[in-house]
Amino acid sequence: MTSATLSGSGPKAPAVPAGDHIDPRRAIAFIAMVFGMFMAILDIQIVSASLAEIQAGLSASTEEISWVQTSYLIAEVIMIPLSGFLSRVISTRYMFTIACAGFTLMSLMCALSSSINEMIVWRALQGFIGGGMIPTVFASAYTIFPRSKLPIVTPIIGLVATLAPTVGPTIGGYLTDLFSWHWLFLVNVVPGIIVSVTAWTLIDFDEPDFSLLKKFDYLGLGGMAVFLGALEYLLEEGPGKDWFQSELIVYAGIASTAGALLFFWRAFRAPQPIVDLSAFTNRNFWTGSLFSFVMGIGLYGLTYLYPVYLARVRGYSALQIGETMFVTGVCMFLTAPITGKLMSKTDPRWMIAVGFSMFALGTYLASGLTKDWDFYELLLPQVLRGCGLMLSMVPINNLALGTMTPDKIKNASGLFNLTRNLGGAVGLALINTLMNDRFDLHLQRLHEAVVWGNVKAEEMLSNLTVAMAPLGSDANAAAIKKLSAIVRREAMVFSLADVFFALTLLFATLVIMVPLMRRPPPMTGGGGGGGH
Repeated sequence: MTSATLSGSGPKAPAVPAGDHIDPRRAIAFIAMVFGMFMAILDIQIVSASLAEIQAGLSASTEEISWVQTSYLIAEVIMIPLSGFLSRVISTRYMFTIACAGFTLMSLMCALSSSINEMIVWRALQGFIGGGMIPTVFASAYTIFPRSKLPIVTPIIGLVATLAPTVGPTIGGYLTDLFSWHWLFLVNVVPGIIVSVTAWTLIDFDEPDFSLLKKFDYLGLGGMAVFLGALEYLLEEGPGKDWFQSELIVYAGIASTAGALLFFWRAFRAPQPIVDLSAFTNRNFWTGSLFSFVMGIGLYGLTYLYPVYLARVRGYSALQIGETMFVTGVCMFLTAPITGKLMSKTDPRWMIAVGFSMFALGTYLASGLTKDWDFYELLLPQVLRGCGLMLSMVPINNLALGTMTPDKIKNASGLFNLTRNLGGAVGLALINTLMNDRFDLHLQRLHEAVVWGNVKAEEMLSNLTVAMAPLGSDANAAAIKKLSAIVRREAMVFSLADVFFALTLLFATLVIMVPLMRRPPPMTGGGGGGGH
């Protein structure tokens, strides 16, 4: 029924479906929510380029400083699936406001930390509370906006979800270089207050349902927390501790398995499970979650790999790394509006296929890596990565969440976002393990080649000795040390090239799996914007 029909009299206005109208109040609230999500996702990576400065400032050990990152990730990965249940209980307004205000307060406490133990506690709380913002934004996008507006809305959340971790090291490098590491956290305070006030004032998408608390599944919550928390710890720390050679990793594996058994038992038997897994019976949701998982590997894995190369091989500073990698962010930003237009004109499955093909081509080009690669050699792989991310992220979101019913969307959004984060965690663990194994293999092969009797090796050592002559009697020892460093550098380059090639095979496999998805209904018409 049109607005003109409802008015009953007066000049006839153009017939506009009621569902196509966007309430300005809700639009402003949604923009504020997206900015809050940007802060939460940004904080995953913003510290990665500045861990050395934080370590020095807090007098922390090398093992302790890694927990600045790990504690945040463990806590966040527990909250993300839980947020769907909580937002149904206390409403989107309370859920998002508490999450944003708590995240802002914990950011301030992180900046004020005077010891590594304090920092780890505040970072864990920052990740846990702030993690509630991410799936809430995704769910709200598909709840409050009509389907005809999704080609505009979904590229925005897709851009934020992928741009934030990509530019995190860049922003972190700039803040630390210009001010101090404290500003990695202080930068959240003023925007966080503004977003919290805006969310509290303007969000009116739904009402709380406290009756859900009567059958709250505490056992399921405990099982999920142990399952995901121990799994995240295992994946984060496993590569550095030689996996199950470490007792802590063994205990984490046992705890995660026990937690998983308890969680899945309660998920299928509890009257009101903490996470409703029935969303996975939807073909597009489970295939979309699979693609999201692999995209998490590409998003977080490549955000990790490029800085490793630039720092260890090229010797770049955090600021130089950020400036080199900024290309990906620019390409994502420029591709977002194009993606929005394609969403309403093209089968989204074709977009996903093209996006993952660009991923695969970018990593294939990067598999030809050498020690001399600089900004211009890395330019095309980064352009392909940035464009591929946007072309695949937005249609995956739409395919996975766009067909879910309103009563399922909040829970499904938590599960969907969890798959991307778990993909990142699993991807980083596999990448580090493969990189370490290949490094050892290439190092052994190079050691076998660089021996007495090898003409090229002896010639290089002779040239290095001459170059080190000003050092006097230590020239020969310095030359041997320099040659050893060159060998290790080449082994690192070879191992990185192997990882890039392995990722190429993974992304190419996903291209072949695209037909598993069903094409959703066209994004036209006015349904879906009711919000209640």
